[in-house]
Amino acid sequence: MKYVSTRGRAPALAFDEALLDGLAPDGGLYIPEQWPQFSADDIAALEGLSYAEIATRIMSPFIGDSLPADDFAAMVDEVYGAKQNIFAHPDITPLVQIGDNEWLLELFHGPTLAFKDVALQLIGRLFDYVLERRGGRVTIIGATSGDTGSAAIEACRDRDNIDIFMLHPKGRVSEVQRRQMTTVMADNVHNIAIEGTFDDCQALLKAAFGDVAFRDEMALSAVNSINWARVMAQTVYYFVAAVALGAPRQSVAFAVPSGNFGNVFAGFVAHRMGLDIKRLVVATNSNDILARFFDSGRYETATVTPTVSPSMDIQVSSNFERLLYDLYDHDGNAVSRLLGELADQGGFAVDDARLARARALFTGYRLDDAATEETIALLHRDNGMTIDPHTAIGVAAGRACRPDQAVPMIALGCAHPAKFPDVVARATGTRPPLPPQLADLYDRPETCEVLPNDLSAVQDFIRGKGTAKTTGS
Repeated sequence: MKYVSTRGRAPALAFDEALLDGLAPDGGLYIPEQWPQFSADDIAALEGLSYAEIATRIMSPFIGDSLPADDFAAMVDEVYGAKQNIFAHPDITPLVQIGDNEWLLELFHGPTLAFKDVALQLIGRLFDYVLERRGGRVTIIGATSGDTGSAAIEACRDRDNIDIFMLHPKGRVSEVQRRQMTTVMADNVHNIAIEGTFDDCQALLKAAFGDVAFRDEMALSAVNSINWARVMAQTVYYFVAAVALGAPRQSVAFAVPSGNFGNVFAGFVAHRMGLDIKRLVVATNSNDILARFFDSGRYETATVTPTVSPSMDIQVSSNFERLLYDLYDHDGNAVSRLLGELADQGGFAVDDARLARARALFTGYRLDDAATEETIALLHRDNGMTIDPHTAIGVAAGRACRPDQAVPMIALGCAHPAKFPDVVARATGTRPPLPPQLADLYDRPETCEVLPNDLSAVQDFIRGKGTAKTTGS
């Protein structure tokens, strides 16, 4: 299996090389040259297997011969195996029924209470394994709108071959999200609060990678969903949920709260691999660039609006580039042209034929803050369940956009409600408590560097704290 850039001007890489590079040198995102194919019989054979066993089967074709098969299977079992206790639920991503043929896929049972744990717990181990074999070290730079940061830090803390620098928008994440990052006192962990939005953080990350001299000097890598391994690992739970509900005999639909488009793109990957997904509902908050695209065919940025679902307060969805690459039949020049228009003019449009192709699978849906809180209250009243605002957007979108009542609609539960206690308390009258392992979170000391939205300032800070430059890569 080889990986190519969505912009078509970078060498093809093996999986382990794409893992470490994160972002392609031409500014594009890595994507497999072809999609592995799973037949109906292959999917049926997943029935009755554990999460770890399904994960090994789904991801192995993406690994190819980059890693020994037994070593990869052992890493997967170390994360998802029944005896590991990394996840608080034995099913890792359990399904809970919330209505008539309507389900919630709970993805928040990992150590930082967010769906990002499902992939990042594996990726931390993959990085360590590959770097140990190579005798190298990397500097990971991440940008987070809330949940990626804590999950990445938890996966990379105290690892011998990694320094991690996490950028978050100052004052634009919840207190729990911030503290889950800034209270980690590990020598290799560095938190940076940027005076700006998440889009500013993401632009700084891409600019750092675009500075080839700095990238080489610091041996940069990434754990955001721009890193293909993140998307690969998230593809697994689409198969797990579908098989639990009768795939391949039964088709399914998913509603996915979406900001950076990585989680829902993993569903697209599962569909391209052979899973019978009838609909992917792209659920957004007021920052609705994705919903507007699927409605009109125009992808156009606007001002980022703070909402009660801050992890989705995004106007430039990085992983959308991967979908464009598919819609334009792997034409990297076309993707580069469109993204150039986005940078220069603030937007671009696709033609009617490509919009129709996108709409054959995707539907966009927008929910404002008031309706989000109403959905939290409704599920609490009718089901006795407490959900976070991002999950609420997925539930509401799934209910509004069901293609067929006979097709199970699965909303992705992205975060534990205790990560957003204020909005949940307003909606339900009850403040959700943190789990026991985080009960003292508000009492822990914090450490964080506040920096301006300036690339040089960020690079200087990383140079001053990072060690990859001195130990080699």
